[in-house]
Amino acid sequence: MWLDNLHFAQIGVNDIFNDGAITAKSIADGWNNQWVDLLQKNTNNNLYGALTNLGVFFAVGTLLFFMVQWLRDVLDNEYSRPISGLIWPFIVVLLLANPGNGTVLSNLTLGVRNVLNNANQQVVQAGDINQTYQQALNLSVAEEVAGSFLRPCQALTGGLQTQCFIKAQEKISDLWQQYRTLYGNQIWITRLENKVNLITDNRGNLSEVAFNSFIGSTVQTSIKTFLISLQFAFQNLLESTMLLIATLGPLAVGGSLLPVAGKPIFAWLTGFVSLGIAKISFNIIAILTAGVIINGPAQDANADPDLMWFIIFLGVLAPILSLALAAGGGFAVFNSISNTASWVRERV
Repeated sequence: MWLDNLHFAQIGVNDIFNDGAITAKSIADGWNNQWVDLLQKNTNNNLYGALTNLGVFFAVGTLLFFMVQWLRDVLDNEYSRPISGLIWPFIVVLLLANPGNGTVLSNLTLGVRNVLNNANQQVVQAGDINQTYQQALNLSVAEEVAGSFLRPCQALTGGLQTQCFIKAQEKISDLWQQYRTLYGNQIWITRLENKVNLITDNRGNLSEVAFNSFIGSTVQTSIKTFLISLQFAFQNLLESTMLLIATLGPLAVGGSLLPVAGKPIFAWLTGFVSLGIAKISFNIIAILTAGVIINGPAQDANADPDLMWFIIFLGVLAPILSLALAAGGGFAVFNSISNTASWVRERV
């Protein structure tokens, strides 16, 4: 349903549903393959391998600062700090060791990503996304989809217009059947079907204003198409940003031997987990908002809601809100990691 509405009148209804599902699945598979290719396959010669070598270079450089601080603590008779601090060089060496099929760090990074994705998938399944979010999205654009079939008929006259409306009604009937196959005999489908039947029964006698009031204007269609594309762009942006942060992991590990309280590896892990929180938050927001529509105006035969707010919310406001929640969650994660590291250091 997120395909360009301008092409709806030129393709079959089955193509609208199937091509969208195939495209979404192919994009998801593409990201999964990219993660595996980057973090596990032939890491001696790919981008991650080059950054791992750079991380090793950073580790060697920062080791000098680490040893200076370590020796100073020994000379000051602060033996507890040097003993506990010796664990960091071993951790860095362990994480950056590269046997050729992925470092320990790359495998751990991929494992954390899989844990976050599994949690996100459980949220999606628990929210029954096909019956809430996807149904609410289809309800929001159903008038525009039907209008893409009917609108060309407005420019015709006589027998050509009659034939155009007959063919359009046949295609739209297939659309309603597809909806009923997916979601059952919902009230909102019948309501939209009655509205379109009123247009086709008048055979183009409606004015342009009345026509647009029934199925929306072309401007509204374009805006909805843009906003729907925007939300999918945001989801792909989250995925690409997570992959970027994962790629920079060796640099964060390599710089963790600096004798400072806030280790770069803590900031790196916090950023990675924060983006996972953003993904989960976005899906929760989308499902909850969609549930308001499906359990409210969708079940009212007399309602004629303008669901532009839902598209705006998903395309603009939900990404902002999910990022704000991720920032708060990331700050809490960073504090927890830092406090845990301090607690361990004091007791080792």
